[in-house]
Amino acid sequence: MKAILASTSTLHGEEYLEYLLPHLNNHYNDVEEVLFIPYARPGGISLDDYTGKAREAFAQAGINIKGIHEFENPIEAVQKAQGIFTGGGNTFLLVSELYRNKVMNEIKQVVRTGTPYMGTSAGTNIGGLSMQTTNDMPIVYPPSFQTLGLVPFNINPHYLDPDINSTHKGETRETRIKEFHGLNSQPVVGLREGSWLELDDNKVTLKGDLEARIFKKDKVPFEIKPGTDLTELN
Repeated sequence: MKAILASTSTLHGEEYLEYLLPHLNNHYNDVEEVLFIPYARPGGISLDDYTGKAREAFAQAGINIKGIHEFENPIEAVQKAQGIFTGGGNTFLLVSELYRNKVMNEIKQVVRTGTPYMGTSAGTNIGGLSMQTTNDMPIVYPPSFQTLGLVPFNINPHYLDPDINSTHKGETRETRIKEFHGLNSQPVVGLREGSWLELDDNKVTLKGDLEARIFKKDKVPFEIKPGTDLTELN
């Protein structure tokens, strides 16, 4: 299994996927065309416009992009894909569309048998056991919250630390994850922007320059450094 699960697609002051571009050729080794899944549609952008944005970024690495919606049969498109990239946006919409088009389990199967996968934001959220630690609004109702399960835990992309100087009194990300653990037992990785999880065979490693925050049910949250092996996190 080979995957990159990145917290975000765009860092402040950078272009779309800029910080991930140096890793694309190694990740999609010998891949000429990557299947793009634009279902999350950030800001309501059209499937074609979103695919065009991804195509421009991947072209810098010499890799072609084709949107899954451009194929007559999405299941066959996944089965024949040389590589897969799922972009960010709304996780509820993404998961709903993956189930509607009957490709959630297909993606899981091909990635587990060697097709390289990359996700950003919502595309990373679905790499966990469920989508229940997303930050997104429930704009649609997917038939299930269960996702790809590429890692044995949940992920909270765009994780933000509480601002001690803020006058905002609403829930922090940490509070919301504690609410999740009131009813669920799997760990959650708070993945800060600029960090990603690298899956290589059966090994899961934190990559990037920032630490990640680990949440376990009924335990005090703790920080881990880049390079930490998360394969056995459960």
